[in-house]
Amino acid sequence: RYFIDWKNDGDSYFTIDATEGTIATNDLLDRESTAQYNFSIIASKVSNSLLTSKVNVIINVLDVNEFPPEISVPYETSVCENAKPGQVIQTVTAADKDLSPAGQRFSFRLSSEASNKPNFTVHDYRNNTAGIEARRNGYSRRQQELYFLPVVIEDSSYPIQSSTNTMTIRVCRCDADGTILSCNVEAIFLPVGLSTGALIAILLCIVILLAIVVLYVALRRQKKKDTLMTSKEDIRDNVIHYDDEGGGEEDTQAFDIGALRNPKVVEDNKTRRDIKPDTLCLPRQRLPVEDKTDIRDFINQRLQENDVDPTAPPYDSLATYAYEGNGSVAESLSSIDSLTTEADQDYDYLSEWGPRFKTLADMFGEEESYNPDKVT
Repeated sequence: RYFIDWKNDGDSYFTIDATEGTIATNDLLDRESTAQYNFSIIASKVSNSLLTSKVNVIINVLDVNEFPPEISVPYETSVCENAKPGQVIQTVTAADKDLSPAGQRFSFRLSSEASNKPNFTVHDYRNNTAGIEARRNGYSRRQQELYFLPVVIEDSSYPIQSSTNTMTIRVCRCDADGTILSCNVEAIFLPVGLSTGALIAILLCIVILLAIVVLYVALRRQKKKDTLMTSKEDIRDNVIHYDDEGGGEEDTQAFDIGALRNPKVVEDNKTRRDIKPDTLCLPRQRLPVEDKTDIRDFINQRLQENDVDPTAPPYDSLATYAYEGNGSVAESLSSIDSLTTEADQDYDYLSEWGPRFKTLADMFGEEESYNPDKVT
């Protein structure tokens, strides 16, 4: 019987027939990752398993052309503005990841989309190198700074593999001998006499101008906003702005005093209370007060009458509600402007107010009927 002596993971790529001893692959092989495998095969006798022998097996993986050739290194290609047609500006080589056999050859050519452009061409030297040549008489950096040249590279193995590599060609300023002087941004402005300091000054002026424009626009917007806030036509209930001294509480022309009204009354009565009504309204006939009217009910009644009265003063004025006077059972109890004296007063009605006012009736009643000693 035959079997593999498993020692490492690489042995799992192969298997062996136990009877015939045929070795076969058990997985896909990649020469670029592992080019050689080394393992042992053990053979044992069927009649006696103790009789065995071991032999080492080495398997080399053959290469298959599966990778296309590419440009060996990234080139920084440049062309002078005073280049001539046919002038070689760069020599390129190729490389292949596959194990190139002896006599492997690479070919170079332009792609089909670039063959019609007369800017540059590719000259294959047939020794695995090629030259990039100019096809124009002079190049202008101010018209076009960069050129992109697609180059196709093919190998000679089977099956043939090819790839397209794009080369970047930069236009530079050179002297009469073809020596490159400068390829940076400054080279664009040197022919017109601008130095690096001049370029920095120009950019600084542009930045300052932009800052001035932005500041001017911001100030205009702020001024417009302030004008709207201080306009006489902009009457607001939350912000009142006075430019001069007003007339105090009587000055009701500066703002809408109607905002101070009771919201419930405003919904019911739309008449303005901050100005004098055009039409004269007759004074309202107030309902007579009953004898047993409670003071709270009386005040609420007077408040309701003033709320619905369009001739009443604004709500920031003072309205006085007095319970004494006309309609009171005791009439006026004030001694101010009284035309009578206490001697002329008749207090006999106090005896009609009940037991609680008996003492008071005795005090203000007839003098002969009042005895202080009897007061408890």
